[in-house]
Amino acid sequence: MFRLRLCLVYSGGPTIRQIWGAACLMILLLVGQTTAADQAQKAEGAKGKAEVLEEKTSAEGSKAQPTQAEIINKSEAQAVDPTGKEILDDAITCLARTIYWEAKGEDDAEREAIANVVMNRNGHKGFPNTICEVVKQGHEQGACQFSWWCDGRSDDAEEEENYSRSKEIARKALNRQLKDRTGGALYFHHRKVTPNWSKEYIKTVEVGEHIFYKPAGGVAK
Repeated sequence: MFRLRLCLVYSGGPTIRQIWGAACLMILLLVGQTTAADQAQKAEGAKGKAEVLEEKTSAEGSKAQPTQAEIINKSEAQAVDPTGKEILDDAITCLARTIYWEAKGEDDAEREAIANVVMNRNGHKGFPNTICEVVKQGHEQGACQFSWWCDGRSDDAEEEENYSRSKEIARKALNRQLKDRTGGALYFHHRKVTPNWSKEYIKTVEVGEHIFYKPAGGVAK
């Protein structure tokens, strides 16, 4: 920042100004490259930690808490998928996009409840062992588990602030820093619809615009 201010205020002869301007441009380019590299390093670190954390949660019944070295910090999580348009191939992105689309515009309590369901499913009998597989279970065009994944529309996030909030909740969910607002739910639906499957399960709680359920006996169908 000091270098940038110096570039803006410097005055001198035409030749000196040209030389100084070229030097300043080089400095700014180098700073930009360093920042981009730093963000990329943070993102890769967060993805690696998330992989370890989802493996821990996928062990059914596991209560092992993450170590300090495994915990994803806020800046690391925010460095992942910064524009909300990357391929869904890591736990943070898959979880954050699910939170974003399933509870878009809702408060943090509903966002956390959606995250709870995804985390509850991860590794549960009848569901896959990774978050991305949980989110993509079924077919993108046709029967699927999460409506945003198979509605035929773009999966890219549209609102930076809302997506940033969703990534923060995804981070806390992976770190096991969220309480389960759903009472162990594996299913949910918006209160404006009443799917046939809801009769087969036990309602656990209502959070905002969503109603949550778990199967009798804990066995998913």
